[in-house]
Amino acid sequence: MVLNVGQVSIIYVIPPTIGFFLLIGLALVSVLRGRKNPTNILFAGICFVGALVNANVAVVSILPDKALALKIDRSLYLFIVFAVPLFIQFVHSFLGIPMRKWLVYSAYLMSLMIVFFTPTELFISGLQKYHFGTIAKAGPVFYVFAVLVVFAVFYCLNELFAGMRNATDNQQKNRIKYILGGMGLSALLITLNILTVCGFNVYPMGNFSFIPAIFLAFGVLKYDLLDIGAVIRRGTVYFILTGILTVLYILIIYLFNTLFMGARYDGAVFLPFILAVLIVLLFNPLREKVQTSIDKLFFRGKYDYQKLLKEISGEMASLLKFEQIRRLLLQSISAALQVTQICLLTYDEYSRSFITYSGDSDSLKGTNDNNLDRDHPLVLFFEKTKRPLSRSVVEHHSGLPDEKVMIIRVFDAMEASLIVPMMSKTGLMGMIALGQKKSGELFVHEDMELLMTIANQSVSAIGNAMAYEEIAKLNRDLEKKVEDRTAELRQALEEKERTQAQLIQSESLAAIGQLVAGTAHELNNPLSSASSLVQTSAESVGEWEVKSENRDEVLNDLAFSLKELKRAGDIVRSLLDLSRQTQVYVEPVNINIAIDDALRVLYNQYKYLKVEIEKQYDDDLPFVEGNFANLGQVFINVIKNAIESLPGGEGRITVTTHYKKDTHTVLIECRDTGSGIPGEQLKNIFKPFFTTKPVGKGTGLGLYISHEIVRRHGGDIFVKSEIGKGTVISIELPRKKEEE
Repeated sequence: MVLNVGQVSIIYVIPPTIGFFLLIGLALVSVLRGRKNPTNILFAGICFVGALVNANVAVVSILPDKALALKIDRSLYLFIVFAVPLFIQFVHSFLGIPMRKWLVYSAYLMSLMIVFFTPTELFISGLQKYHFGTIAKAGPVFYVFAVLVVFAVFYCLNELFAGMRNATDNQQKNRIKYILGGMGLSALLITLNILTVCGFNVYPMGNFSFIPAIFLAFGVLKYDLLDIGAVIRRGTVYFILTGILTVLYILIIYLFNTLFMGARYDGAVFLPFILAVLIVLLFNPLREKVQTSIDKLFFRGKYDYQKLLKEISGEMASLLKFEQIRRLLLQSISAALQVTQICLLTYDEYSRSFITYSGDSDSLKGTNDNNLDRDHPLVLFFEKTKRPLSRSVVEHHSGLPDEKVMIIRVFDAMEASLIVPMMSKTGLMGMIALGQKKSGELFVHEDMELLMTIANQSVSAIGNAMAYEEIAKLNRDLEKKVEDRTAELRQALEEKERTQAQLIQSESLAAIGQLVAGTAHELNNPLSSASSLVQTSAESVGEWEVKSENRDEVLNDLAFSLKELKRAGDIVRSLLDLSRQTQVYVEPVNINIAIDDALRVLYNQYKYLKVEIEKQYDDDLPFVEGNFANLGQVFINVIKNAIESLPGGEGRITVTTHYKKDTHTVLIECRDTGSGIPGEQLKNIFKPFFTTKPVGKGTGLGLYISHEIVRRHGGDIFVKSEIGKGTVISIELPRKKEEE
C-alpha cells in the first residue's frame, strides 16, 4: 500500500501538534500559576511564540484550502517575528544582564520594521510542497529575518553557556542548564526550519522542538525553574500529559480513518469496532503507565519521605530535651536530602535574636553572629509569606536593594541555598537553612513538602521541650536555693559555735592573765630576795680562806643557783608579757644551748628514771633572733611532756636540731617512745586548759604557752603521734623574725 501526499501530511503534523500543546501548556502555567515578574512573562511569551511556530507548520500542511493556509501563515508571522527580541530580553532578564538594553531595543525596532512586510509577498511569497508536506516559501525580507534569528539564537546560546560556566552554586547552574537544554535547543531546532522555508529539501527540524520542550517542562515542573514548579501539583502534570495522550489518540483515529477509509475499506464494519477495542484496551493501561513513569521521574522518594516523616515524628514525640531534638533534625534532614551544609536557627528570648546551630559538629554550639532579630528583612519575609525562600529567588526577585543585601548576607554566612521557616502561632520560631545537594540536583516540590512538614512538627516538639526544660530549670533553681539557704544556716550555726568558743577562750585567757599577773607579782618578791642573798653569799664565800677546790665548787653552785633564779624571774616576766599579749625579742639565741639548759633544769625529774636522752645537734646551727628565756620555757614544756608520756618512766627521748637552708629556718624535733596521743585529741592539744593527764597532774597550759611563744617568734609547731609508738613534736623557727 502506498500513501499519498495527503496521508503523509497527517503524519507530518503530529510532532508540531504535540509541540503546540506542550508549549501552550507551559505558557499558561507560567502566566496563571507562576509569579508575576518580567522573567516569567517573557518566558510565557517565548513559549506562546514557539507554539505559534508549531501551529503554523501544522495548519499550512493540514488545511486543504492553501490560499487560507497562506493567509493564516502570514498572519501568524505578525507575532513570530517578535521571537528575536523576546528571546534576547528573556536571556538578559534570566541571567541578570542589565547593561545591554540597546541590543533589546534594536531587536524590537528591527522586528517592528519587518512586521510591515509579513502580510506581503516580500516576506512569504507563497507555499511549496515537499514529499513530507507543505511549508511556506521565503520572500526577500524573510532572509533578513533569518539572519536576525540566527544571530539572536547563537548570541543567546553563548550567553547561557557563559552564565552556566560562571555560576557559583548548583541552584543557578541547574536553572541555566534546563533553560539552555530546553528552550535553547528548541530555538535552535526551530531556527533550522529556515532552511526548508528558504527552499532546501530537508525535513523541518523544528517539528522535533517538542523533545527539548519536554526537557524544559521537566525542569519547570520538578526543579522550580522560574518559581513555577513549587506551586505545580501532581494533578496538573497528569492533566497535561493526559491531554497530550488524548490528542495523540484523536490523531490516530483521524489517521486510521484516512488510511483505511481512503483505501476503500469504508464498508467494513469490523474496522471501527477493532479501533474502538484498541482504544479501550490501550488508553487506560497507557495512562496508568504514564502516571507511574511520572511518579518515578517527578516524585520519586515520596514513600521514603513518608517513612522518614513517620520515624522523625515518632522519635521527636519521645524527646524532651531541646538539644536532642536539634540533633535529630539536623542529622535526619542531612541524611535524607544529602546536602553540603545544614543549620538550625532558633529564637532566643533572652538575647532577642536567632541562635545558629550547625550540623558540622556534635557539640551543636550555638552562635548569634548573624545578628538576626525580629526586625530583620528575612524574618519579616517569612512571617508574611510563611513559605521557603531560595537564594536564587532573592537574587532575582528581591525588593529593596538594602534588604536584598542583608538577606544575601545571611545565606552567605550559613552557606545556604534554601531556608525553610518554622512558624508558630506567635510568629517565626526558627529556620532550617540548607546548602546545596551533594548530587548537584535542585530542591523539588517533594523536598519542600518534606521540609515544611518537618518544620511544622518541630515547632510543637521544640515548644514542648522548651517548656519542659524551663520547668526543670525552675526545679534546679529551687533546689539550689534550698541548698544555699541550708548552707547559710549551717554557716550561721558554725559561726555561732565559733563565737561561743572564742568567747569562752577569751574569758579563759582573761582569767589566765589575772592569775599569771597575781602569781608573777607574788613570785617576784621571794625570787628577788633569794637572788640577792645568793649573790651576797657568793661574794662572802669568795673571801673565805679555805681550799680553793672547795671554794670553787661552792661558788659554781651559787652561780648556777643565781642563774636559775634569774631564769625563774625571766619566766615570770614572760608570763606577764604573755598575759599582756605583747613581747619584744631581740636576743641572738643559740638553740643547742637553750635545749641543754632545759635538760639541765629537768635533770632532777628523770635522773632516777630509766630514760635515755639522745642529742643529735647540728654543730653549724645559726643563731635565732628571739628571747632565750621564752624559748627555754618552750623546750622545758616539750621535753617534760615527753618524759611524762613514757610508760613506767622508761624509754628514749631524741632531741634533734637541723638548719634548713632552703627556707632559712631552724628545725627542732623532740621524739619520744611514749604511749602516744589519740588522733581525736591531737587537734585540741594546743588549746588552753586541755590536758590528757589525771586531775592534779597538769594544768593544760604548757603546750598552749609554747604554741603562743613559737607563734610570736614567727615559727610553727607541729605534732605527729601514733598510739603505742610515741610522739614527735617539731618546732620550726626563722633565723630572723619578720617585723609584724
